Amino acid sequence: MANPINNAVRLSAEGSDTPILPAHIEDTVRAIAQLHAEHHRRATPVQRAVARMTSAIGRPRFVGVLTLAILTWIGLNLLLPAMGRVSFDPPPFAYLQDVGGLLSLYITSLILITQRHDEQLAEHRAQLTLELAIVTEQKNAKIIALLEEMRRDHPHLVDRVDEQATSMAQPADPQAVLDAIKDTHGDILTIHDTP
Repeated sequence: MANPINNAVRLSAEGSDTPILPAHIEDTVRAIAQLHAEHHRRATPVQRAVARMTSAIGRPRFVGVLTLAILTWIGLNLLLPAMGRVSFDPPPFAYLQDVGGLLSLYITSLILITQRHDEQLAEHRAQLTLELAIVTEQKNAKIIALLEEMRRDHPHLVDRVDEQATSMAQPADPQAVLDAIKDTHGDILTIHDTP
């Protein structure tokens, strides 16, 4: 199977408008594509079938077909008595209401199943984003620490204490940040709940 990332890079090397991606961005794009591919590979046949049905229901064509079916149902039931025949669902169209209710139940179930499956992918992406944010924060802290060290050791720069840079050079403790967020949100909720 051809790798779309490598194809994009090859095409750009041949003079197309696609920019050449740096290796770290290419790796990130590939990792996200693999996350999506793995998520779809893990889907059961039932989940795939439900996703196809939900996709079909979500198209404007479905609304057109549904409207045509309802109008045909009503039209037939109004025309049959005029032609001397017995209508299979006379007004107020109780069978049509039953079919509509059952169809609504199935459509709702299909949407919920699809959302649940897609939510798993969203959770994986959120976890990846969180992990990358933590790593990026640690890298930034290391860069600041190295710059501060270079500033202190450089003979042509005045050595001074920069409290903010010293503070920023310390990587954040994820658990401490989480606790602070919980405390802050708890304080905000307490303020809003007070009459």
